[in-house]
Amino acid sequence: MALRKIAYIEDDILRKKSRKVETFDERLHVLLDDMAETMYKNNGCGLAAPQVSVLRRAIVMDVGEGLIEVVNPEIVSREGEVDGVEGCLSVPGRQGYVLRPQKVVVRGQDRNGKPIELTCEDWLARCACHEIDHLDGRLYVDIMHEEVFQTDEAEEEKS
Repeated sequence: MALRKIAYIEDDILRKKSRKVETFDERLHVLLDDMAETMYKNNGCGLAAPQVSVLRRAIVMDVGEGLIEVVNPEIVSREGEVDGVEGCLSVPGRQGYVLRPQKVVVRGQDRNGKPIELTCEDWLARCACHEIDHLDGRLYVDIMHEEVFQTDEAEEEKS
């Protein structure tokens, strides 16, 4: 495994649509392993392949329940709505409020090409939506309705 360099908001690759993964081989396995290591080393809870400059439809997530890898993920159903704060390893030092589904069902494949389906709720649903957005060239800053500033948080803590 190896750490990969994270692409930042000004990098054009983050605005491009990722291509479907067709070949499930050692190269994909190395990418997924590297993405997980990069996510963990940077204290993230999710990472999409474009964030490490690879335009393939692959994501990794861990919201505290263990590593989840999904290749060619797609959201097939959504339920509810929850407003919450998001950040992004590709947008360091910023956070914003984003409205996301409370529950989603994600279909895709595992690292070997076997079909999988995940029911994601709450934080995992938010993470899945955020990472799948990356695969379509969309960042949370494009859909946030309010930015959170450090001074706002500090004032709330004093109250």
